Amino acid sequence: MKKSSIIWGIVLIVIGVILGLNSLGICDVNIFFNGWWTLFIIVPSFIGLFTDDNKSGSIITLIIGVLLLLACQDIIGFDLLIKLIPPLVIVLIGMSLVFSNLFNKKINERIKTINGKTDSKKDYCATFSGQNIKFDNEEFTGTTINAIFGGVKLDLRDAIIKEDAVINASAIFGGIDIFVPDDVSVKIKSNSIFGGVDNKKKTKIDKKNKNNTVYIDATCLFGGVEIK
Repeated sequence: MKKSSIIWGIVLIVIGVILGLNSLGICDVNIFFNGWWTLFIIVPSFIGLFTDDNKSGSIITLIIGVLLLLACQDIIGFDLLIKLIPPLVIVLIGMSLVFSNLFNKKINERIKTINGKTDSKKDYCATFSGQNIKFDNEEFTGTTINAIFGGVKLDLRDAIIKEDAVINASAIFGGIDIFVPDDVSVKIKSNSIFGGVDNKKKTKIDKKNKNNTVYIDATCLFGGVEIK
C-alpha cells in the first residue's frame, strides 16, 4: 500500500472520530475554524514530504499554506504575507536546486559520462500537442524529450537496451509517460518545482546478469514525469 493512502486514511479516521465525538457530545471541536480551507493546501503538501521523490514543491506549498493559516488566525498580517511569499519561494527554489545537485552527485557524474559518449540520441518535442514514441525491436541509447503544454509517451518495453542510457526529460506545463522493460533498473535525478517524477515501475532483478540502468534526468515545472 502506498504511503499516501495510509496517511490520507489516518487523516480521514481522525476527522471521522472528531465528528463522531462532537455528535455524542463528548467533545466540541470546531473543525471549521478561521482558515480551515488552508488544510487543503497543508495536508497534501505534508503527505508529499513522505511520498514524492522530489520534495521541493511540497515544501514550498506547505510553507505557503502555513503562512496563509497564520494570516487567517491574525497571527501575521496579509500585507506582510504578500511581501514574504515571493522572496521565500525564490530562496526555496534556489535551495532545492543546490541540494539536489549535492545529494545526487554520483548520479550526476554518471549521467554526464553517458551523455558525453552518446552521439546518436534522438530528440523529441511536443508543444501544445502530443507524441507517441515507440522503440519496437530497436536499439535504444538515450534521448531528450521536451513536453511544453503537451504530452509525450515513450514506450521502451520492446526496445533493445545493451548498456546504460539517459533520458533527459523536461515537462513544462506538460506530462511525460515513460514505459521501460521489466529487466531494466531506473535511477532518477529530478529538479522539480510544483511538479515531480512518479516512479511506478517494479524492476525484476537478474542475479546472473547485471541489469542495465536507464537514468531519468527530469526537470518539471508545473508538469510531471511518470515511469511505468
